[in-house]
Amino acid sequence: MIIKKTLVAAIAGLAVSTTSGAALAQTQGVAPNEIVVGTIQDLSGPLAGASKHIRDGLQMRLDEANDQGGVAGRKVRLVVEDNGYDPRKAALAAQKLVNGDKVFAVLGHIGTITNLAALPVLQERGVINFMPASGARQLFEPADKLKAAWLVPYYDEMFMALKWLAKDKGAKKVGILYQDDEFGLENQRGAEAALKAMGMTFAESTTYKRGATDFSSQVAKLKAAGCDVVVLGTVVRESVGVLVEAQKIGFKPAFLAPLPAYHHLLPMLSKGAAEGLYAVASVDYPYVDAPGTAGDWAKRYKSRFSDDPSTFAALGYTVADLFIRAAEKAGSGLTADSLSRALESGPYADRTFGGPECRITPTNRLCNKTAGVAQVQNGKWVRVVSKLTD
Repeated sequence: MIIKKTLVAAIAGLAVSTTSGAALAQTQGVAPNEIVVGTIQDLSGPLAGASKHIRDGLQMRLDEANDQGGVAGRKVRLVVEDNGYDPRKAALAAQKLVNGDKVFAVLGHIGTITNLAALPVLQERGVINFMPASGARQLFEPADKLKAAWLVPYYDEMFMALKWLAKDKGAKKVGILYQDDEFGLENQRGAEAALKAMGMTFAESTTYKRGATDFSSQVAKLKAAGCDVVVLGTVVRESVGVLVEAQKIGFKPAFLAPLPAYHHLLPMLSKGAAEGLYAVASVDYPYVDAPGTAGDWAKRYKSRFSDDPSTFAALGYTVADLFIRAAEKAGSGLTADSLSRALESGPYADRTFGGPECRITPTNRLCNKTAGVAQVQNGKWVRVVSKLTD
């Protein structure tokens, strides 16, 4: 009888163990001692500088967590893929991460067109797209537990920033030069809506193809139209090309760029042509001589990577920090559902850079809607507006 009871108990215990193991196996990328996450960056295209910094920021924070014992006893391993700022490559990278590397989540994926190409792949396999480096509305709408976004939509931030700048400068003629894809169009739409709200329209609107290096014809059109404010739907390299061309022909409007242009390489590479440029900015630039925790972090970053950090490095670090804190709160039973619930139990404060806190709900997958404006002054970014309003 005792033997029989023992055998039944052993079988029952085996059944429970097997069931638990099956449940655990259903959570891709989560093992007893490890969590596997991925990131997709542009390491070989026009966003390579920003992407390198996001990657390094992510790795820095994950390493800190691993050095302290990991997340709920699990070490976090980061797998990096290159999208070359190409939608097709981004989709292939996403397929490799979810089908080959079996990642639990993708963190800080850069680029609007690349995120939109990769998103269906992630959604199909139940992999969360966690805080991508893009302001595309589709990355948090419609609300879905597999979406969590950090950056304010380009439409919204440009709407607020242009309304402020046009009023500040007493603008009479506003022009725009933007990248001919969804990233550029979102900036164009936001700027157009801002002008409509002020009873204005574009004096000149012109575009460029992704990867362009010659902006002479577009800048000439903006100058001929007499634009005193020009909106740029550009990233770093293209912003440099536009500003250098404008300086060359003596065109001096107030330029306003979106968040992706908020990088220390822009004034550095422009060699004076970027002086006075405005850009959307949600935090102070993390220079190594910055005060407080941001400056302390910047010194640690530079010591490790022998490179000055950027807001993209800060973004990568912040994204990883949010993931770690939410995954820690989710505990040992980490799944997409439990991570989503952990995010919704916030808010989560920005403990390093003084940025806005993250508030996620079941019906709102965007952390915040706060943006400011910075300007290049004496070759460095200085935040001139901390918080824009509608």
